[in-house]
Amino acid sequence: MSERWRVWAPNASRVDLVTGGVRRAAIPEGGGWWGTDAPDPGGEYGVSLDGGPARPDPRSVEQPRGVHGPSRWPRPQPAPRWFKPAPLGEGLVYELHVGTFTPQGTFDAAIDHLDHLVALGVTHVEIMPVHAFPGRHGWGYDGVNLFATYAPYGGPDGFRRFVDAAHESGLGVILDVVYNHLGPDGNYLPEFGPYFTDEHQTPWGAAVDLAQQEVRAFFSDNARAWIALGCDGLRLDATHALIDDSPLHFLAELADDVRSLERVIGRPVALIAEHEGEDARVVGDPHDGGFGLDALWYDDLHYAVRAAITPDGSTYFDDRTPLANLARAITHGCDEVRRPEWRRASHAPVTDGKKLVGYLQNHDQIGNRPLGERLGRLARPGALRFASALLFVSPFVPMIFQGEEWDASTPFQYFVDHEREQLRRAVREGRRKELGERGWDPDKVPDPGAPAAFQSSILDWRELTQHRHADVLAWYRALAALRRRRPELRDGHRDRITCAWDEQARWFTMQRGPVALLANLGDQPARLPRPRGTRVLAFPSAPAEQDGALVLAPDSVAVYEAP
Repeated sequence: MSERWRVWAPNASRVDLVTGGVRRAAIPEGGGWWGTDAPDPGGEYGVSLDGGPARPDPRSVEQPRGVHGPSRWPRPQPAPRWFKPAPLGEGLVYELHVGTFTPQGTFDAAIDHLDHLVALGVTHVEIMPVHAFPGRHGWGYDGVNLFATYAPYGGPDGFRRFVDAAHESGLGVILDVVYNHLGPDGNYLPEFGPYFTDEHQTPWGAAVDLAQQEVRAFFSDNARAWIALGCDGLRLDATHALIDDSPLHFLAELADDVRSLERVIGRPVALIAEHEGEDARVVGDPHDGGFGLDALWYDDLHYAVRAAITPDGSTYFDDRTPLANLARAITHGCDEVRRPEWRRASHAPVTDGKKLVGYLQNHDQIGNRPLGERLGRLARPGALRFASALLFVSPFVPMIFQGEEWDASTPFQYFVDHEREQLRRAVREGRRKELGERGWDPDKVPDPGAPAAFQSSILDWRELTQHRHADVLAWYRALAALRRRRPELRDGHRDRITCAWDEQARWFTMQRGPVALLANLGDQPARLPRPRGTRVLAFPSAPAEQDGALVLAPDSVAVYEAP
């Protein structure tokens, strides 16, 4: 019996499977579904609706000639190697963009650097979206073939090789998936069925219609498909834009579906949400009305650090008390100190740090600056090392962005490669308008469609041999090792931390169990009580000891560890 091909196309009165220019009529199967015998393995095909042009299959797993070209029917593949990753709550996450992680910009090239991540102490690699999207390069958040892997990266075969290699290296793989919208170029889903609704609007236009059960199933099946390819977790983009009035929210349904899958495959799958407002309900217990996801991205830490160590501060918080805000971000969350225009809906804070992924910078926080500058271009060296120490000593799951561990000189700019000039112009003008409203000179905002925006963002691995970058890498490795050997740093407790600070003198201290962190961000020496234990890290040099106290030079930091 031949394999069956099926498509959901309730908008159509006729559906044809097109292979080699030959049309084969599909048979109605009820509920808007159509089916016929599948194409030959490895064969190209398209889907014609009501006699129209061939379109890609909405559930295509491979688009070898781009998002407007034919789909390719999958060939039999071996199952991914079994792997059980480290628990997310005790891990170290590394976010990377395949296209700029290496000069080649492929999965296979990325494999060659997995040993670097292992030596750093990384436990999970989080990959920015690899759904098929238009053009030769991009961030991936404008994907339109959600089951297909972006061909220039290596397609589905390259992705399988990367996942297997990561697992062989002891690394879990988390994939960033986008379910809140599709990109503007190559989105043929509305031709097939009611995937979107004008009843709700998002920043990208009409919302995904989660009132449609088949639409919910489309995205839930997509999650299962990536997990079947070996993914150990999914990072769900902008889940606040998944507007759902159903009795059971889509996120809760998705989490329940993934938990059922976990029991079948015998390994855990982490679900991480980017959710504006960091709503505790998203990671709450399903028995108490929560959605049951594992963790949230935690923007408060980034914004508090940015306000404390960089001249341009933060647009989110009142900058008059940046060190107090930093302490609050670590221990409670910063709702009360937000600027009125950024005030969030009231909600209970997430008390378990293991359910918050903390970071100093990520693709958004770097790339949404006009020039894509990293923190290393904005903060002094000592302040930068203080921030990284704070990240590893904090109660959150630490995440670092590619190149951060050696303070890469390369920026990470926003870049796209739309084929249509109208789209390129709209993105260029929209970018300049948005950043102009944030206070930047719109005339100095680079064109995201210019080749330089992409080319300048490619990591330069030669920097690892340079003294300045090698020193930062050694600092990060030492911090990761400290976190691994001290279980107290991985317990997630936000209520067992003591912070002290002086806004005028600009010093900050944090005690978490046996580990003490001291920093002087000011321009004058700071005299602070000496903590218990042995100094394990210091920059730029060891603090002077005077009468049982420590004298920290300006722009300096030290970490002590008690037995």
